[in-house]
Amino acid sequence: MRLRVLLLLWLSLCGLYGCTSVFLYPDRVQHLAERDPGTPAEDVWITAADGSDLHALYLPSRDPPRATVLFLHGNAENLSSHVHAVAWLPARGYAVLAVDYRGYGRSQGSASVDGVHEDAAAALDWLLRARQGARADDTAPVVIYGQSLGASVAIALAAATPSRERIAAVIADSAFSSYRRIAREKLAQAWLTWPLQWPLSWLISDHHAAIDVVGRLSPVPLLLIHGEGDLIVDARHSQRLYDAAGEPRELWLIPEGRHIDAPRRESVRERMVGYLDSVTAIKVDAR
Repeated sequence: MRLRVLLLLWLSLCGLYGCTSVFLYPDRVQHLAERDPGTPAEDVWITAADGSDLHALYLPSRDPPRATVLFLHGNAENLSSHVHAVAWLPARGYAVLAVDYRGYGRSQGSASVDGVHEDAAAALDWLLRARQGARADDTAPVVIYGQSLGASVAIALAAATPSRERIAAVIADSAFSSYRRIAREKLAQAWLTWPLQWPLSWLISDHHAAIDVVGRLSPVPLLLIHGEGDLIVDARHSQRLYDAAGEPRELWLIPEGRHIDAPRRESVRERMVGYLDSVTAIKVDAR
């Protein structure tokens, strides 16, 4: 029994030190293959910083877009399941670029937390620069929209990009405020690691923590969405991010919401479109 406990503890330490196995659960399975996204989708290939070819889907809007949404998905599965979270946006006047990080789906390479952040930056760079002159929507504003892990990445990306003047807003759905904090909370859920949640969590790098950079977003508008029934990432993470952010900022707490499920509700979609129409109109008028 003692040997088993020590082995489990050692595996926990190894997983935390490597970090990837704690936060990232990529696969290359074609999920929801029978489910049509209901909107045209074009395959796009983007070169990552390490030379990996990243697979993305571009969903054009039916009319000239009010903005292009860069969609950053969560930590599990791949684009084939997550793209359905944004497939409704083109019909509402918003083009979408949805990217798979390295090691996910059809993208090359091996997954890592640093890689996820680098790949998000590569996708934004492609959207802002590589397609200049190739599409009628190249000068449209950009909204960065992330869910879960992607929501935290979206905040860090927008805070760091030198092209902030093109960013109309950041939408972060079910974001966690800190890699170290969310690791500590997960460690606290298991009897084996509960007593060591603080020392073990310090093995996690917080280099990309959203809470450390969210204050730099202003004046880029920030919308935080979180389900109050989220059992994966506690809604207090979004509250912390909201408290640390500058204006303009909004926090939508969905009473019946769970993890990244808010946009499945028609009422939330309508509210999101109203928000998008508002922030993109401000950006267009300012040009």
